[in-house]
Amino acid sequence: MENRSEIFDVIVVGAGIMGSSTAYQTAKRGKKTLLLEQFDFLHHRGSSHGESRTIRVTYPEEYYPKMVLESEKLWEEAEAEVGYKVYFKTSQFDLGPSDNKSLQATISSCQKNRIPVRVLDHNQVHEELSGKFQLTEDWIGVVTEHGGVIKPTKAVSLFQTLAIKNGASLRDNMEVVDIKKDDSEDAILVCTRNDQRFWGKICIVTVGAWMKRLVEKVSGLTLPIQPLETAVHYWKIKEGHEAQFMIDSGFPTFASYGEPYIYGTPSLEFPGLLKIAVHGGHPCEPDERTWAASPSALTALKEWIQSKFGDLIDSSGPVVRQSCMYSMTPDEDFVIDFLDGEFGKDVLVAGGFSGHGFKMGPVVGRILADLAIEKQAKYVELKHFSIKRFEGNSKGNAKDFDDQVNSVG
Repeated sequence: MENRSEIFDVIVVGAGIMGSSTAYQTAKRGKKTLLLEQFDFLHHRGSSHGESRTIRVTYPEEYYPKMVLESEKLWEEAEAEVGYKVYFKTSQFDLGPSDNKSLQATISSCQKNRIPVRVLDHNQVHEELSGKFQLTEDWIGVVTEHGGVIKPTKAVSLFQTLAIKNGASLRDNMEVVDIKKDDSEDAILVCTRNDQRFWGKICIVTVGAWMKRLVEKVSGLTLPIQPLETAVHYWKIKEGHEAQFMIDSGFPTFASYGEPYIYGTPSLEFPGLLKIAVHGGHPCEPDERTWAASPSALTALKEWIQSKFGDLIDSSGPVVRQSCMYSMTPDEDFVIDFLDGEFGKDVLVAGGFSGHGFKMGPVVGRILADLAIEKQAKYVELKHFSIKRFEGNSKGNAKDFDDQVNSVG
């Protein structure tokens, strides 16, 4: 598809949740949009596949809750437009030692963002959740109503469907190997491994775990984004207790603070199973993964399940395992910025979503469309996501609490 007479307004590289939602946003605003994907659409080799993702507003950083609240609305708007659901609501339950800095910062963040939050002692947790969680006296529970589950593969398909409906062109098996300024066309030239060339006024790069490699190739800039290989586990609910862990019964999405940080979702996609996983993984190259779980993470999970759920969940071992990747920055904050340099404001990058970005896919798409079209984004402070935050400071944004993602050798 080489046609010099055809210049797209926007070319989006990478058709995971971020790229697909961005293509939808730009196409919906009347921009001639092309979305490129290096593998098959809806593949399982990156970070946007699988059966469930958590949505929550409980963040120790004060700048994420508003983004999640906007995303909740955008998820619902997209569902209404396409005609089916991908977002299933429930409450969010956070738990941890009462002196955990991240958990205390999360409570403060909710309060500053005027998000109703209830802090419960271990006895109140037992009563609130009918004894399903077993907390010791030095642990607390934090309950908010903004929780839920998103079905990721279905959600990516939703945005691709809406992008096409709004006039976008989609092409898969198009691995982008170079992005250049083409002064003769006053455009950005995007080149693929199979010798296809596309021209666009703006290029937006959302290639997940492949971000560092591609950006370094096209600009010489090394973004501090490290892919991690992680595993998601499903555990069998013991017979007779299945109904009380279902999302329809009001069981919450949950997160346990400490070492390691553990999260889970209600029984939804696999009847009789509960998703419980360690929020972390081991460094990898995206094309050279082991597809194996960390033994230490599995041991920690078994111990946590036994201590928190007792005889309600079979902690002897998971019955389903799925592999995924995170794209980690040193501060676990996103990278959303213009590439600048020779590209000026014509190339945008969005990556480093650090294992917690999927829920905010709709708002990231909105922000990227704003930046591509207007050169500025509304309703969000982007300084936290700037590339320049790493200049002379390899750790990025300063935090007063511990990292949540655990990276093991």
